Amino acid sequence: MTDMVPMAPFPALPGSDSGTPAPLSRRAKAAIVVRLLLNEGAEIPLEELPEDLQAQLTKQMGSMRLVDRTTLASVVSEFADELESIGLSFRGGIAGALDSLDGRISKQTAARLRKEAGVRQYGDPWARLKDMGVEKLLPVLENESIEVAAVLLSKIDVSRAAELLGKLPGPQARRITYAVSQTSAVTPDAVDRIGLSLAMQLDAEPVQAFDSGPVERVGAILNSTTSVTRDDVLEGLDETDAGFADLVRKAIFTFANIPKRIAPRDIPRVVRELEQEVLLIALAGAEAAGMKPSADFFLENMSGRMADQLREEMGEKETVKAAETEEAMSTIIAKIREMETAGELLLVVDDADEG
Repeated sequence: MTDMVPMAPFPALPGSDSGTPAPLSRRAKAAIVVRLLLNEGAEIPLEELPEDLQAQLTKQMGSMRLVDRTTLASVVSEFADELESIGLSFRGGIAGALDSLDGRISKQTAARLRKEAGVRQYGDPWARLKDMGVEKLLPVLENESIEVAAVLLSKIDVSRAAELLGKLPGPQARRITYAVSQTSAVTPDAVDRIGLSLAMQLDAEPVQAFDSGPVERVGAILNSTTSVTRDDVLEGLDETDAGFADLVRKAIFTFANIPKRIAPRDIPRVVRELEQEVLLIALAGAEAAGMKPSADFFLENMSGRMADQLREEMGEKETVKAAETEEAMSTIIAKIREMETAGELLLVVDDADEG
């Protein structure tokens, strides 16, 4: 560590002649520590400080000259002692607390606190905008002026900007692209105000009560019901809203859908996750339940030895009750859904679903 912090050829601070540390304010001590760390090549995120503190620090450093090594050693020692005495630190402000608790408190509470604290949250609004997904930013891009859209594209990651641009109509994308070329004269204050305005718009959006849409929720519920209940509900939906009923049918995944929605190569992986007795009951009762194609699909795509063993056990098994068959099939579907959620299995998109 250097003995002297060079600043300018002016007299040293009081105290250098007597060999005792110079009396300094905490602000002056902070300036000395920052100057020393910068001399040593340390990366200090000063931009995260509130703007008034950044200004005070800059003015303090501008008013100082030479610091004798006795004073420097004293300041460094005091700084080190304060660091060692810290047992726990909190990120400053309500924004820091919200970031720390993200995902651990309800969205409603977080939204209310964010609104009460104001949009300016101890930092750069663009940091939040850059973390938002394309689905959140696209409506903003579509509804804002060309100039604001150009600033937005210029501030976010290149890959995300390219993805957003690709989702816009050609003429609008070309106008925004040209506007980007005209942003060289935009001032930092203007960019900051645009960021605050966009963040305010997004914060004003109501918090959604559900994580998924109505089609997915109804489909998931009907997946877990008996076939009788499922057919009855869908018949009723056909009478009230045929379009919604059709979407729900596409969201439903039952034992009958297995041949179309599971790749043959994934059947051995599914079989390994199932209790053999559950699989045996489902396969043995499949024909009576009108699900023979699904049972055949399982048997044709598992190992020959296991398929032969199951066929033999199916031949020896007494007639399976319909309720037992349905329960076994529901267990298999639940396991497949669990594997899909965990990323262990990818369901095939039915061509009919894309129409």
